[in-house]
Amino acid sequence: EARSSRRAWPPWRNPVTVAAEVRKQVSRERSGSPHSSRRCSSSLGVPLTEVVEPLDFEDVLQSRPPEAEPGPLRDLVEFPADDLELLLQPRECRTTEPGIPEDEWVQYQYLSTAYSPITTETQRERQKGLPRQVFEQDTSGDERSGPEDLDDSRRGSGSPEDTPRSSGASSIFDLRNLTADSLLPSLLERAAPEDVDRRNEALRRQHRPPALLTLYLAPDEDEAVERCSRPEPPREHFGQRILVKCLSLKFEIEIEPIFGILALYDVREKKKISENFYFDLNSDSMKGLLRAHGTHPAISTLARSAIFSVTYPSPDIFLVIKLEKVLQQGDISECCEPYMVMKEVDAAKNKEKLEKLRLAAEQFCTRLGRYRMPFAWTAVHLANIVSSAGQLDRDLDSEGERRPAWTDRRRRGPQDRASSGDDACSFSGFRPATLTVTNFFKQEAERLSDEDLFKFLADMRRPSSLLRRLRPVTAQLKIDISPAPENPHFCLSPELLHIKPYPDPRGRPTKEILEFPAREVYSPHTSYRNLLYVYPHSLNFSSRQGSVRNLAVRVQYMTGEDPSQALPVIFGKSSCSEFTREAFTPVVYHNKSPEFYEEFKLRLPACVTGNHHLLFTFYHVSCQPRPGTALETPVGFTWIPLLQHGRLRTGPFCLPVSVDQPPPSYSVLTPDVALPGMRWVDGHKGVFSVELTAVSSVHPQDPHLDKFFTLVHVLEEGAFPFRLKDAVLSEGNVEQELRASLAALRLASPEPLVAFSHHVLDKLVRLVVRPPIISGQIVNLGRGAFEAMAHVVSLVHRSLEAAQDAHGHCPQLAAYIHYAFRLPGTEPSLPSGAPPVTVQAATLARGSGRPASLYLARSKSISSSNPDLAVAPGSVDDEVSRILASKLLHEELALQWVVSSSAVREAILQHAWFFFQLMVKSMALHLLLGQRLDTPRKLRFPGRFLDDITALVGSVGLEIITRVHKDVELAERLNASLAFFLSDLLSLVDRGFIFNLVRGHYKQVATRLQSSPNPAALLTLRMEFTRILCSHEHYVTLNLPCCPLSPPASPSPSVSSTTSQSSTFSSQAPDPKVTSMFELSGPFRQQHFLAGLLLTELALALEPEAEGASLLHKKAISAVHSLLCSHDTDPRYAEATVKARVAELYLPLLSIARDTLPRLHDFAEVPGQRSRLASMLDSDTEGEGDISGTINPSVAMAIAGGPLAPGSRASISQGPPTASRAGCALSAESSRTLLACVLWVLKNAEPALLQRWATDLTLPQLGRLLDLLYLCLAAFEYKGKKAFERINSLTFKKSLDMKARLEEAILGTIGARQEMVRRSRERSPFGNPENVRWRKSITHWKQTSDRVDKTKDEMEHEALVEGNLATEASLVVLDTLEIIVQTVMLSEARESVLGAVLKVVLYSLGSAQSALFLQHGLATQRALVSKFPELLFEEDTELCADLCLRLLRHCGSRISTIRTHASASLYLLMRQNFEIGHVSGARRGWTIGKQVPSSHPPSPHPDSRIARGYQGSPDLRLTWLQNMAGKHAELGNHAEAAQCMVHAAALVAEYLALLEDRRHLPVGCVSFQNISSNVLEESAISDDILSPDEEGFCSGKHFTELGLVGLLEEAAAYFTMGGLYEAVNEVYKNLIPILEAHRDYKRLAVVHGKLQEAFTKIMQQRVFGTYFRVGFYGARFGDLDEQEFVYKEPSITKLAEISHRLEEFYTERFGDDVVEIIKDSNPVDKSKLDSQKAYIQITYVEPYFDTYELKDRVTYFDRNYGLRTFLFCTPFTPDGRAHGELPEQHKRKTLLSTDHAFPYIKTRIRVCHREETVLTPVEVAIEDMQKKTRELAFATEQDPPDAKMLQMVLQGSVGPTVNQGPLEVAQVFLAEIPEDPKLFRHHNKLRLCFKDFCKKCEDALRKNKALIGQDQKEYHRELERNYCRLREALQPLLTQRLPQLLAPAPPGLRNSLNRASFRKADL
Repeated sequence: EARSSRRAWPPWRNPVTVAAEVRKQVSRERSGSPHSSRRCSSSLGVPLTEVVEPLDFEDVLQSRPPEAEPGPLRDLVEFPADDLELLLQPRECRTTEPGIPEDEWVQYQYLSTAYSPITTETQRERQKGLPRQVFEQDTSGDERSGPEDLDDSRRGSGSPEDTPRSSGASSIFDLRNLTADSLLPSLLERAAPEDVDRRNEALRRQHRPPALLTLYLAPDEDEAVERCSRPEPPREHFGQRILVKCLSLKFEIEIEPIFGILALYDVREKKKISENFYFDLNSDSMKGLLRAHGTHPAISTLARSAIFSVTYPSPDIFLVIKLEKVLQQGDISECCEPYMVMKEVDAAKNKEKLEKLRLAAEQFCTRLGRYRMPFAWTAVHLANIVSSAGQLDRDLDSEGERRPAWTDRRRRGPQDRASSGDDACSFSGFRPATLTVTNFFKQEAERLSDEDLFKFLADMRRPSSLLRRLRPVTAQLKIDISPAPENPHFCLSPELLHIKPYPDPRGRPTKEILEFPAREVYSPHTSYRNLLYVYPHSLNFSSRQGSVRNLAVRVQYMTGEDPSQALPVIFGKSSCSEFTREAFTPVVYHNKSPEFYEEFKLRLPACVTGNHHLLFTFYHVSCQPRPGTALETPVGFTWIPLLQHGRLRTGPFCLPVSVDQPPPSYSVLTPDVALPGMRWVDGHKGVFSVELTAVSSVHPQDPHLDKFFTLVHVLEEGAFPFRLKDAVLSEGNVEQELRASLAALRLASPEPLVAFSHHVLDKLVRLVVRPPIISGQIVNLGRGAFEAMAHVVSLVHRSLEAAQDAHGHCPQLAAYIHYAFRLPGTEPSLPSGAPPVTVQAATLARGSGRPASLYLARSKSISSSNPDLAVAPGSVDDEVSRILASKLLHEELALQWVVSSSAVREAILQHAWFFFQLMVKSMALHLLLGQRLDTPRKLRFPGRFLDDITALVGSVGLEIITRVHKDVELAERLNASLAFFLSDLLSLVDRGFIFNLVRGHYKQVATRLQSSPNPAALLTLRMEFTRILCSHEHYVTLNLPCCPLSPPASPSPSVSSTTSQSSTFSSQAPDPKVTSMFELSGPFRQQHFLAGLLLTELALALEPEAEGASLLHKKAISAVHSLLCSHDTDPRYAEATVKARVAELYLPLLSIARDTLPRLHDFAEVPGQRSRLASMLDSDTEGEGDISGTINPSVAMAIAGGPLAPGSRASISQGPPTASRAGCALSAESSRTLLACVLWVLKNAEPALLQRWATDLTLPQLGRLLDLLYLCLAAFEYKGKKAFERINSLTFKKSLDMKARLEEAILGTIGARQEMVRRSRERSPFGNPENVRWRKSITHWKQTSDRVDKTKDEMEHEALVEGNLATEASLVVLDTLEIIVQTVMLSEARESVLGAVLKVVLYSLGSAQSALFLQHGLATQRALVSKFPELLFEEDTELCADLCLRLLRHCGSRISTIRTHASASLYLLMRQNFEIGHVSGARRGWTIGKQVPSSHPPSPHPDSRIARGYQGSPDLRLTWLQNMAGKHAELGNHAEAAQCMVHAAALVAEYLALLEDRRHLPVGCVSFQNISSNVLEESAISDDILSPDEEGFCSGKHFTELGLVGLLEEAAAYFTMGGLYEAVNEVYKNLIPILEAHRDYKRLAVVHGKLQEAFTKIMQQRVFGTYFRVGFYGARFGDLDEQEFVYKEPSITKLAEISHRLEEFYTERFGDDVVEIIKDSNPVDKSKLDSQKAYIQITYVEPYFDTYELKDRVTYFDRNYGLRTFLFCTPFTPDGRAHGELPEQHKRKTLLSTDHAFPYIKTRIRVCHREETVLTPVEVAIEDMQKKTRELAFATEQDPPDAKMLQMVLQGSVGPTVNQGPLEVAQVFLAEIPEDPKLFRHHNKLRLCFKDFCKKCEDALRKNKALIGQDQKEYHRELERNYCRLREALQPLLTQRLPQLLAPAPPGLRNSLNRASFRKADL
């Protein structure tokens, strides 16, 4: 109700109407009229809460084929032929050679808005190339300090400060020297109105932006439920990738080759997280030492750079570098010694030693070159590199600029996002670094294992690391570490395949290093990978007899037992062949129980069989060459068979080692089996610890998956019997095993399950579609496979929970459906026109003599659920075909879902989207591959399947409804899934069938709504459901846009005809066809089914009693906005005719918005605006009828005879209206978006249709439509660039919201609980926008993003777009107004409508508009005036006044085109007026401008000219004064506002006195003299000039006694607000006689009450204004040059404030560096001023009163009212300084007199008189002493006494430390008798002053003694002592006598203390 009381609707509300009409309206509202309650209107045929039965879509299309439509509309009739197509997308292969045979993804596609979302970025793209609109406020920079000021000034008053000082046409300083603007050609030619209209329309249509909503904000992305991104094709998973380049390795001595190994280790997880990278940085001479052992090295082994992938970045990751060397005699310490001792600088000294070492090294390389030994290691802490804070020596100079960070989002798994909580460890965007690693730690033979390494690494991070105490091996290893580029060249995959791009096969490669993620990575396999890693950990030969000390382990991959059967599958390390047949571990010298850190990498064959095994051979290597001793001696053997029960064996093993060669056939057994006759080390105990790890896309390494794949394989191959572990599978028990295996899939480990999810799902689909045949029987595993599928999907979802999209879809599963899924047995490579697809049905019935596989050639897909398929019975093969026919997946899925048990159904419901999408793709593929797309839609799918779909949709709908209160999240997901499913089906099946399903779902929801505890949640879900349905690619086609809308079958009266028996503008009843197009009628909703649903949702959401209103408002409006945006950007609807047809789907939006009008945010309302509109309303009361349609409910109910609570608004629902149901107002954001949608419809709809509709509207409806247009103008008004800068500096909307919350909490309007409830229900970004004034500026703008610090370019762009939007919105409104004008041309009520139209036009001309719009707006205005002159000159003259005001304002524009058009309009207006001959009316119409009081200084001359111009026109003078009062009130100048009203009352009194002499009336201005002396200027001009009874003069409503009373009451009210209570009494002295004469005792009582209040308040302390003298100097000021003014400012205004404001104001007019403030108050010498500059001098002045005046001015009020004289003093010395010593201190006193007394109707008044006098130093001293004496007297006599004040004054008077105090004054001026006799009088006067001063000091001390307590006695005694000292010092000075004083003064002596002797200086 507060809302209704504060709306500022446009000024054509007319409250006076016939009582009967009101009663009719009230009774309608009571019973729920069609416009009051959309929900229950019977006229619509079907209530909005019910869904109409849709038309049979396919039948309608058949009856109206596309060919029937003309041209471009043809495409709207039916979906295009290629709507559904099959795309074969080759799988992305990263490598140049495929790892496995190439394959293709199968996908079908159709587009929708879901896949082409409109985001802020796309909007910005489309906004490029917009023309720049020119706005007045941007060209001038003439903007106020805040949005409120902007809003105040935009109403377009023609005040001088609105006229730009620096502009051309409007400059009031230099009007004569202007160049003329260009003229408008052919403007003055007479033309038929129709031709003018046509020409105007053609001009308006030029260069218009085709898409209105491109200029508006992009739809809210939070609401875009229909948006779903197409899944990325499955790709190989990578983490964050870093590139490590090994540049050089240099030791102090170079004697032998050194080999390097790099790997990543995660200390926290205690895990090696990458495979090894081997590098060789040796010089050619060093490599040459190994020539005897090496083959030609493969280029892949020469890599020196590697790319590591890290999925889980962590601060605990180390890059570990291990170094190895060729095996030599001696342990590691001995071998390291030379490197630790010898230095490069001592090479000459150690020459012999070095030579010896080189020789030894050469021998070892020759003999033992194939063996390595551990040497040294170090580690680099990666977190230090990434954070650029490493402790290591970092040589960053070699790198230039930072390379750009590389983040490959597409290839990232969800793991990155889920785990990258530690941003400091992101390895994707750091500065590349070159590291020089100088310290290595020698390897320790006993501590080589990974466990030891992790301990070392943990220790390294401690400040007091043990490692730091060790002596290091000094070396220099240089490595580069940087983020890896996106597509590096010359890169090899972990399988050594070339990765694209690979420009030259000879280039040195970079290796991709395989990651072993620290934790699980859930990613499906997309490429072939089959690698095995072997890690020997330790060997214990301590009990082995014989010479077994230097132990090496050889690994071989054997396919058999013969030595020749070793496969070359072991990857080479560095500088060797690519693959080898054997590999050795490094040797630890003289150690029987060595530990190993070796990693062997093997490429597993695609098919591993039972004979494949790893053979380990243990050798003793003889380091010392001895005769008869072999280099290597085998000392043990062991092996691992790679398959066990068909599964790959991996994991840790502790193997026994055989001393003897294994016997034949050993490979099928494990070494754990004690073979007879074999000797074992340590009695067959496990002595060799080894671990196998596989990274394979072939072997799942999960028992449940293994078993499932094995069983499916057995069934496909029919290989019975088959051994599975210990059991033997036969045909009899395979079904049972398979069912058990399906059930056990849910127990599979998540990681392998996700990795193999595509294969698992493929197999399950196959089991559903192709039931296996066992022993000739078809085994139906459909249910088991379906349940398994549900569990698999659930597990995959759970594993990838973090990666789900907004709809809860798992991207991996979505990608499976989109790319990987295909119907079993179909060959997708066939084009759609290929011969019938051959489908292979596997059979296992070999025993029955049938062929192993049976080929069934089918031209159609045969459905097991449709037994009626035509297959001619006959041959046995036909029967078999029928039996073995495949089922159709979608049919089976629907059937299984419908009949599933509750446990499975729960799993399915959680991820229903997957099964829906699977069904849709299956159906699409079925249609495509079966070539059924040409089949009529009704025959495409069998009835049984559609029944299943119906049941399914029903059950899922029920689940949504029941779960919405228990599990909102699930309900939302299910709701979206169902909507997407039905949307997809619209492309595949009978569309009428789907519409009926939608209707069924709506019915379910509607039924539940009635009993729902939280209907808002259900309505939100339904809204989202509708929005998704409407996002269909062919949404427009689905709404049957081309079929003519048929009127309802049973002719029910249309909405508007029930409201009024006939329409306003046509005699016959409205056309029901047109009416039903613009209302949510039954026919509309039936034909335009989806549009009807959407708009119905909107209409219901906007109902006043709707639940959860603001949230639903936002959602519903956002849905419509999003759709309209998509139409705007859709090339299919680019043509105007097509877009007009599309707009027809949204015509009811106009009615909806019109009916919602009272609750829309009021953009037009600003402070001060309401009163202006209200006054217009008052002036409208004599109109002839209510055209607004909304009557004040209180008035209405009173007239109708019904009670109504005061302050409530008429309810828009059934039943008695109550305040609580007034409805939730829309937020500014929602209102603005709704209005944008309305403008879209108005812009794109067919004008002829809109005209026919407007013809049928009733007056109230048309009034509301005009209200709506008015609001559109206000909502999209341009705010100016500075507004954008201000908004940018505001903290963005979140902080605004918080501020609102805080405010509410402080004000106590909301408690914590309500706040929580409200937050849960609403997500409005601004909260309630009506309650806070400071939020007004932001409500018009929603930030495009949450960033506050926008760049200048972004703000420029925003201003550009907003300018274009404002222009286009205004032009659309103008187009619509033209349509309305054409509609009402011939109607009877046209005057009232045209008046309203003109007011909208005037509002548009008065608001901030672009030059482009103003050209068209003024053209329309000219056309209106020429067609309907009586509108301005006969009916409402205020319209004429308003129009003149607007035109005059635009005549003063800075932009020439605006000036040209405005001048043309003004000229034509005057010409027309002259032609009509209404001279008096015209004179009344010329409001030459409204003087706007402002803090900025207006120019006096136009002001006085205006005032003089008004004196002959009391009406205009009165209007001018009232407007002035309004402006003053806005600015808080209540005293001035009151003066305006007093002047207005005096003016009225003057003219009433001329008419008739009545005793109780004031006799004219004289009666008001006591209130203000200024009022005499309102005296009437003599009768011979002006006759009061002349027609047209003093005819306004204020020129009556009642008007006079009103003016006086307003004056009294303003005086009260300004605190001038004494003046209130004077006003009422004039008012009371009038009231007494009228015997109006009620008002007299009120008046006396107010008087009592005023007199009571007089006692309170008050503060009045502050005054400043302002002088203007310089030619720039024109007429103002050398003029002085006194400015009245609010109390306590500092000099700096007014100085800053004036400087800023004039700087904006004249430009920077032109205005200067003169800092002193001395007289200004113009000759010294710069002629190019403007100078302002500002001085503080005080009111001055003569002595005689002070007798009358007793009170504080008297001394601050009626002020004409002001004083300011300027101290100076003869040498030019302001202050000096006492003998030279002079003072200049300046008295200023003003034209008028303050307060006046203006806040500045010109100085008309100036007097100056100069005081000599002695006179200055006399003044100072008199002042001090007065202060003492005041403090002494104060009542009640103020001890503190008294002591302060005393201290200042008698204190000994006072500089230039009384004593010093006396010593300077009284010490000697002056020589000049002229000064004797001053000398004597000063002496008398001192005597008086001493007397007053004595009185003050006496008073103080009486006031003080005990604690201040000492202080008082001190004061007395000081006083005695002062008196004694003064005594001799005061006792001198001047005999000459008795002599008479010479006749020419000047008495400077007498006012009469002042030297006068008149201005």
